[in-house]
This record gives sequence, structure tokens and C-alpha cells, in this order.
Amino acid sequence: MIRSMTGFGRGEYIDDVRKVTVEIRAVNHRYCDIYVKMPRKYSFAEEKIKAAIKNRLSRGKIEVSVTVDNFGVSDADVRLDKDLAAKYYNALMELSQTFEIGEIMGPSLSLLAKMPDVIRTAPAEEDEEEMLRCLMDAAEKAVDDICTMRETEGAKLAADISMRADIISDIREKIEKRAPELEKEYAAKFKARIEELLEGVYEVPEERVALEAAIFADKANITEELVRLDSHVTQLREFLKGKEDSIGKKIDFLIQEMNREANTIGSKSNDKEITSMMLDLKAEIEKIREQVQNIE
Repeated sequence: MIRSMTGFGRGEYIDDVRKVTVEIRAVNHRYCDIYVKMPRKYSFAEEKIKAAIKNRLSRGKIEVSVTVDNFGVSDADVRLDKDLAAKYYNALMELSQTFEIGEIMGPSLSLLAKMPDVIRTAPAEEDEEEMLRCLMDAAEKAVDDICTMRETEGAKLAADISMRADIISDIREKIEKRAPELEKEYAAKFKARIEELLEGVYEVPEERVALEAAIFADKANITEELVRLDSHVTQLREFLKGKEDSIGKKIDFLIQEMNREANTIGSKSNDKEITSMMLDLKAEIEKIREQVQNIE
């Protein structure tokens, strides 16, 4: 199945306590690189989220954003350090007695509460197992969403590539029809050129003309390249119709081989018409190559 590497997916988990949102963005990349941005307190789930994504997406630069909103419940605890408060109290009382400026009832509650680290906030303890379940639920939905989008985009890419494969086949057939005419044209040009040089003094033997034409035809023969090009196009169509996943690299290699055959045809033919058709053929191959860069 052809799938694009570009896509976006979003998944949510909502209950009475919290709302978890996972967003996944992906662009084309040679390998599978996953970057997760999430609150540090939930980092225990990062590797499991990555594993869930890698299980479904094999290539692409993938950015994952995780947000957690708590409904009316603070995600922090207030902690009181009684021992530290007692030390502050004793120190303040000692100052009061030393300088005789103390309060009758001792230091006030508000003063003690303002002392550093007597009252502080700290992250609330999480039920990691429960939180992991919530995070993975949202992550799986996001993965489903992005896979659907990548498959939709992949279908469009496959349709475009298939259309260009048809164009390449048409051009190949035209080149195949043109190729046999080259030997005849070369023989006529060779004979005319020799007669021009000899100015009619000597008649060129027909067997000599035939020999030169055969030598040229052997050098300019592109049958093998045309057969291989046809085979590559057939294989490309099979890839597009198949159900195999992650075939972007295979198609990319196939396109390189098609381009190599086109270059050989251009260099061997030595014919303006075939050269012109070959340039059109290479243009279509290049368009396919650009599309393939975004196939998973």
C-alpha cells in the first residue's frame, strides 16, 4: 500500500479528571526519527509512545506533542516542613529575647509561613499505570488519524505516478517504432556523403553501404535498454497495486534504474527525434522521483 510520509494526526482522552491530547506531525525523511515533547512528569511514558508510533509508521521525521489538562484538580501538592518551621520559630524567639523586641505571643503565623521552604509546592504523585493508560489511549487515536491521512495522500501519489508510468510507456513505444528507421536513414546518408566526396567518379558498392549501416545499427542498438525500461515500468505498476508497506526505498531504486536506461538510450541513439523523446521521458521520470521522495 502506498502511503505518504507527510501527515497530521490528533487523538484525545477525556474523563472526569483530565484531558489528554496527543498531536503527531510527520514529514518525509530517510529514516524514522521521532521527537516527543511532553511534560517532564510524564516522561515515563515517552518510550512506550515512541514504540506505538514505530509499530505503525516506518519512515518520516515525526514530531509528537503531548498536553495534559486537569479539570479542577491541582497537579501539585502543598508540603509543610514542620521541623524547619520550628527552627525558624526558635531562631526568631532567640532574637526577640536577645534584643528585647519580641512579640508577647512569639512570632506570628504569617511571618513563619513566609520563611523560605516552610511551605512549598511539589508535583503531585501520579498513578503511573493509570496515567499511562490515558496517554496511550490518546496516542493510539492520533496514530490512527495520521495513518488515515497518509494513506489518503498515498492514494493520490499512486494515481499521479501511475499516470506518468503510462506516459513513459507511450514514449517508449514511440522510440521503439522509431529505432528501426535509423539504420535505413544512416545507410542513405552514408552513401550520399561518399558519392559527394567522390563526385561520381566511383560508385559505392551496395555491400559496403550495408556493412557500414550494420556497424552503425549494432552500436546504436537500444533494444536491450527498451526491454529493461518496459520491465521497470511493469514492476512499478505492480508496486503501486500491491499491498506491501514501506516500499518508498524500493520504488526510488527502480526510478534510478529507469533513469539509467533513459540516459543510455539517449547516448546510443544519435538521433534528434529519439533524443527529443528521451528528454520527455527523463522529465516524467524526474517527476516520479520527486513524488517518490514522499512515499513511506
